[in-house]
Amino acid sequence: MTDQIVEPEVGRSRPRKEDARLVTGQTNWTDNINVNGLLHLAILRSPMAHARIDRIDVAPARERPGVVAAFTGQDLAEGLGSLPCAWPVTEDIVLPDHPPIAVDEVRYAGDPVAVVVARDRYAAADALEAVEVDYTPLPPVLDLEAALAEDAPLVHSDKGTNRCYVWPLATGADYRSVRERADVVLKRRYVQQRLIPNAMEPRAVVVTPLAASGEYTVYSATQIPHILRIMLAVVTGIPEQKLRVIAPDVGGGFGSKLQVYGEEALALTVARRLGRPVKWTESRSEGYLATHHGRGMIQDVEIAATSEGRLLGLKVDLLADMGAYLMLVTPGIPILGAFMYPAIYKMDAYDFTCTGVFTTRTPTDAYRGAGRPEATYAIERIMDELAVELDLDPIELRRLNWIRHEEFPYTSIAGLTYDSGNYEAATDKALALFGYDKLRAEQADRNRRGDLVRLGIGVSTYTEMCGLAPSRVLRDLRYAAGGWEAASIRMLPTGKVEVVTGTSPHGQGHVTCWSQIAADVLGVPFEDIEVVHGDTRAAPQGMDTYGSRSLVVGGAAVHHAARKVVEKARKVAAHLLEASEHDLEFTHGVFSVKGSPEARKTIQEVAFETFSSHDLPDGMEPTINAEHLVDPDNFSYPHGTHLCAVEVDTETGRTTIRSYVCVDDVGSVINPMIVEGQVHGGVAQGIAQALYEEAVYDDEGNLVSGTMADYLVPSAVDLPEFVTDRTETPATSNPLGSKGVGESGTIASTPAVVNAIVDALRPLGVTEVRMPCTPQRVWEALRSARAADGSARSGEEAPA
Repeated sequence: MTDQIVEPEVGRSRPRKEDARLVTGQTNWTDNINVNGLLHLAILRSPMAHARIDRIDVAPARERPGVVAAFTGQDLAEGLGSLPCAWPVTEDIVLPDHPPIAVDEVRYAGDPVAVVVARDRYAAADALEAVEVDYTPLPPVLDLEAALAEDAPLVHSDKGTNRCYVWPLATGADYRSVRERADVVLKRRYVQQRLIPNAMEPRAVVVTPLAASGEYTVYSATQIPHILRIMLAVVTGIPEQKLRVIAPDVGGGFGSKLQVYGEEALALTVARRLGRPVKWTESRSEGYLATHHGRGMIQDVEIAATSEGRLLGLKVDLLADMGAYLMLVTPGIPILGAFMYPAIYKMDAYDFTCTGVFTTRTPTDAYRGAGRPEATYAIERIMDELAVELDLDPIELRRLNWIRHEEFPYTSIAGLTYDSGNYEAATDKALALFGYDKLRAEQADRNRRGDLVRLGIGVSTYTEMCGLAPSRVLRDLRYAAGGWEAASIRMLPTGKVEVVTGTSPHGQGHVTCWSQIAADVLGVPFEDIEVVHGDTRAAPQGMDTYGSRSLVVGGAAVHHAARKVVEKARKVAAHLLEASEHDLEFTHGVFSVKGSPEARKTIQEVAFETFSSHDLPDGMEPTINAEHLVDPDNFSYPHGTHLCAVEVDTETGRTTIRSYVCVDDVGSVINPMIVEGQVHGGVAQGIAQALYEEAVYDDEGNLVSGTMADYLVPSAVDLPEFVTDRTETPATSNPLGSKGVGESGTIASTPAVVNAIVDALRPLGVTEVRMPCTPQRVWEALRSARAADGSARSGEEAPA
């Protein structure tokens, strides 16, 4: 008898199992959920950035048709605690209370002030107009530097300061001594504009109470059902065992749904108060105000080097905009980036300080990349500046300083141990695909001719830390939770398989990839595997999805759990075949006796024999199901090289991306098709920061880019064709050899684009264009450069 050759699942470009439901509309978004007696909740939000609430009257709203109830913050204050911050990064951090609904003061435009509950969503929304609120305006706090002045108005007057925390990190030699022996010292300031996440599905929550037992089911468009359950118990006082949280189909998150929002706590509290099911779904414009923002940072970066280009040290001082309140991980986002500013480079000293600052704007928190895009942007921008200062090609400067492949594992100056990598291979492949030398020659020719449309070439070589773990490291960073993940494998009597995962997908392809991993280990068909997720009752253990952790931690847990199933099944198979466990081979789902291949049992047969339990080894429980929890020893470190060529019209300021090449190393790949999709989506979001997106506030603290008409989100027609490829150095931190990929494109792409724009305009005197590099900003940078050049030639001082 010969075994049929079975192609491994891992490494195949399997179409996603999830997609059939998605593309045929058979989805279960939170807003689709309807139950008997459902009420709809609407929230009145402050139109002012900072004000005292003098009077609020919801009685007129209660008189509106269809309205069932209306509440102020004072009405709901009892039994509703402060929203949690799980990452108090320093011992002396300023932690203001964060009420889910304002009681006496509003601190950003969009802060909730009243809740109306009605029989349909339109009646609830209409009744908001009847709520009467009198405000006394207070000074807004918007500028990060001015907010730290002694006489600055305070966001939280009871705290006496707008400084949230100061977090330092100094490693290696003393930076000042290194700086003194440097031949070249450059200092630059970069601004990370605020970004507003735009997931395809708006946030939504449905709460259904079971009054008789005091139980509540919370459906939420969330990335973190397990964490949300714990935190809602803390905020509302409802016992955790009485709460069930379900994340149904979730249409994207990018970090914006890595949150415990006030709306979730309010919906639960109102459902509890009324004993009726309640739904809230945000409008798109409401989401711009109330969903947390990303980035928001001033970066002062100083780099010291020798005249030959060898890096000696790096100094980074950050001002990070917290917004009005600290949300779930707000203070820790800049700290994640702290370890990534040195990137792939060797140096002798590193000095980092982050100061968190309160402002009267929407709170910030995780957004795709979460601290690492900001770090990569700063180091890759200043590396280009250093290359110009030293008259070196930017690629050659990087080659001179990066960690070489034979040096891995390598402990970076920031204290992280990079386990594997090959920056040379990724860069060489990217250069070849890009046609780097040919483009440089064309650029020189255009510059000589004085073309009105200039060609620029941008380089970004990056690494990142992802797979948020291990738990002991998170403890040392004062993060409240761990970095472990859970999975279990259930072998059903009919031979089918259920994989239960603690990760919670929102578009990444977990169902497909987890099926591929389990299929290879168990030797069962890919089609016979179902993946259970996103329900704290069906999948009771988990730490959820964020920070590119799902595969390297959650997928590893699936792998280990499946291995345990095989070993338990081996005991049963050996007993049934009357053989020693050590004499059994397991290949493609079949146990066979060495030397007697006709003596065999499939794992499906073993599953049924275990179910019947008629003939099990003595003392064995009648199950081969298994679970495993992984707490990894290290982060994972994907890396790569992204190259961008842009054409900049010097008359209009318009930038067009001519070509974009990225070669990423994400370790061993489970599903190449899914990796391609992740890279494409990530690069799109990084380009969006470089060219299009910015949350803009006026002098009063009002968000003036609060709709899709004002906040520019690029579509497919605004983006170039991407040339993508990979190199592969397997990770050593997990059995799959995989590294994260969900955020890599966003981390690498923004500096590649901006470096290209500045490279195009540098011969014309432009050394910086603030993001987003809109046509207007590019045109203004060119105008300023021409004015400065004219003043210099006439001996006058250049205008500010």
